[in-house]
Amino acid sequence: MVELRFLGAAGEVTGSMHVVDTGEDKILLDCGMFQGRRKEAGEKNRTFPVDRSEITSMVLSHAHIDHSGRIPMLTRNGFSGRIVTTRPTRAALDYMLLDSGHIQESDSHYLNYKSLRAFLYEMERSKGGQQISGKEKSAIKKLLKKSPYELDVDTIASLQKEHGLEVVTPLYTQEEARQSLGYIDGYPFGTPVTIGKDVTVKFYVAGHILGSAFSLITVKRPEQTFRILYTGDVGRFDKPILRDPTLVFDEEDRDIDLLITESTYGDREHAPVEDLGDSLKEVLTRTVERGGSLIIPSFAYGRTQEIIYILHELYESGTVPRVPVYVDSPLASNITTVFGEHPESYDRETHEAFLEKGLNPFYFDKIKFVASVEESMKLTRDEVPHVVISASGMCEAGRILHHLRYKIHDPKNTVLLVGYMAQHTLGRRLEEMGLGHDNGDAPADAPEVKILGKAYPLKARVEKIGGFSAHGDRHELMRIITRSNLNVKNIGIVHGEADQSETFAKRLTEKGYNTFIPGPGDRFRL
Repeated sequence: MVELRFLGAAGEVTGSMHVVDTGEDKILLDCGMFQGRRKEAGEKNRTFPVDRSEITSMVLSHAHIDHSGRIPMLTRNGFSGRIVTTRPTRAALDYMLLDSGHIQESDSHYLNYKSLRAFLYEMERSKGGQQISGKEKSAIKKLLKKSPYELDVDTIASLQKEHGLEVVTPLYTQEEARQSLGYIDGYPFGTPVTIGKDVTVKFYVAGHILGSAFSLITVKRPEQTFRILYTGDVGRFDKPILRDPTLVFDEEDRDIDLLITESTYGDREHAPVEDLGDSLKEVLTRTVERGGSLIIPSFAYGRTQEIIYILHELYESGTVPRVPVYVDSPLASNITTVFGEHPESYDRETHEAFLEKGLNPFYFDKIKFVASVEESMKLTRDEVPHVVISASGMCEAGRILHHLRYKIHDPKNTVLLVGYMAQHTLGRRLEEMGLGHDNGDAPADAPEVKILGKAYPLKARVEKIGGFSAHGDRHELMRIITRSNLNVKNIGIVHGEADQSETFAKRLTEKGYNTFIPGPGDRFRL
């Protein structure tokens, strides 16, 4: 018997984590971080749902943080096995996990600063019994900062302890993230890798991001061989840069006892891929004609490189205003380097359009990669029309928050959403409030959004190009199952909001497949 246990991204989109129990080994499929409301996501992330000392190995589908972000929590508490993934994913994790650790630390420092500052303001106000002055506020801020861009972490910690204030601790540190990298090995696509007693994994191209893989788990037993195919996230067909998702599997891998598939867009249809350049051209041109800037919240891994690629094509064609393009994400800059080191993952079109002409797809004369915090903060105040691409993609953390708080009050500017926004994220609020609001004429009753604890009027235009999504839509998800050479017995549908998963399951059931939608903690036995 082989048992599957679904622990994350079951009945929801983020926090991917499943366990394959062969009786001899317990193999973790992904170890993702939950994203969404800060308090709720924080509680979920701090609760590890399985005994880490019992996990013998782990298979990672790709490097996005909602699939990899809790690896440092796995490796610091009892896990002594290996984590296997593809070579490009392994290269990307050097940056992804360290960046995640940095964000965890930075967010905790900032929250501690905010709570202490509020406490000191109130303490000062209570002394005089009247409103605290601007001068007094400045003195408190100066006490808690080494510079306008750097908090005095030691002073903050000392004052918190002195006044008995609650301290926010990071989920894990950069050092813990660095330590976790020693557990991770990268392997080529198409090569069986031993991950347990008579258990192997073979990676097939998933087309979602660089290095993303369908993971084929084969469990051999004297009486029967079991095959489990875990999609991770399914990519799109005919998109720039990467090869398409696999449809032709090796003969010995065709009979699948259980397919675990994502369903992020199980009931949605994307705009045609070929329209992406035209759509981006229209949005950019309209924004610059208004004298505004284009702010693009983007995942550092995958989405940013795709936008750079299309902007490069547009700039080469001379069909858009050649305003400066800033990539304001150190992580995105590093990941772009990883992309450049793995041309074997590119599709034929990319080789023809760039490599065979001696061009780098991700660099051109108008692009600048922003490194320092000082340069980033200066850019937030730049009123000359430009494009800024910044992380995080769902607007939950990182430098994008500062660009938004300085830019969304101005109707000349455009916030361009280019991907999926999970429930309870700032990105989803911008989508729901901005897309349905006539925010082009600076209305007095503009909706307000909270960014870093402060409310801002949403007067900038909000537009969306759905075709940029790295997730396959309902047709592409169905194509993997019905038009590949696989014979699938059972399908577990994960990584989707309820309406998306249920509709996708219904369509598959109508085609004769045995489907189920697991909830957190549910089990399925083969």
